[in-house]
Amino acid sequence: MQIPVIPSGKKFSLPRSVGSADALLLARFAQTQSAQKKLTAIVTAEPADTQRLEGELAFFAPELRVAVFPDWETLPYDTFSPHQDLISERLATLWRLLQHGNQNEVDVVLMPASTALVRLAPPSFLAGYTFNFRQKEKLNEAALKSQLTLAGYTHVTQVVSPGEYAVRGGLIDLFPMGSLVPYRVDLFGDEVDSIRTFDPDSQRSLYPVPEVRLLPGREFPMDEAARSAFRARWRERMEGDPTKTRLYKDIGAGIATAGIEYYLPLFFDSTATIFDYLGANATLAL
Repeated sequence: MQIPVIPSGKKFSLPRSVGSADALLLARFAQTQSAQKKLTAIVTAEPADTQRLEGELAFFAPELRVAVFPDWETLPYDTFSPHQDLISERLATLWRLLQHGNQNEVDVVLMPASTALVRLAPPSFLAGYTFNFRQKEKLNEAALKSQLTLAGYTHVTQVVSPGEYAVRGGLIDLFPMGSLVPYRVDLFGDEVDSIRTFDPDSQRSLYPVPEVRLLPGREFPMDEAARSAFRARWRERMEGDPTKTRLYKDIGAGIATAGIEYYLPLFFDSTATIFDYLGANATLAL
């Protein structure tokens, strides 16, 4: 059995499949959609179903490029932030979705229903805060450090996790959000002499790469304009004296307090949903 071609704006229903039959049906359908350069978005009832389908789709259709848009795995207004690896994977998936029309970087995106309901930064934020550089390009070290800090990266002595960077003389180690490996940039004066990946455990350089793409370090901006807008919207929407609220004061001081992610709408004039990233031609499977 196969899922038929579904016209735009229409829907097709099937009874719940047994075992891994749903993964087989979805894999065959996604293959058909991929051949037409269309994206398939699969929304699952539980995060566990997302993980299951990721593995089963790879078994039934290994040629499909599958991306997962994971949950933050925190409760609303928790006093701690999601793990950096989760933020990194979320940003990477959003970037791949934005590039789908030009480069077709992903065929299937998986996400839990609870994740699909959360408000996101608008696509313009991701496009505006992403930058890259290549080997043999001119690169100002001070400007790069300033740009990394503005993008939400943390300066450390040794890079081990996404969203970190370190500077040692003419060497810049950085772990871009959305990347599986960190990079070591060797500068010769103000020119990028070489770019190599390295092992975050042993810190040994591995293989060369031609360029590095740097996504934002967070899902929201932390520049002066964004922080001022956050504080203004806080005063408009929240009751009480804001100066007695730690989160409000921390944002004014440029500190991203743990749990700030759930206040993301206060950073933007308008937010987006995952469907703004999927585009009008995506097929949605529930």
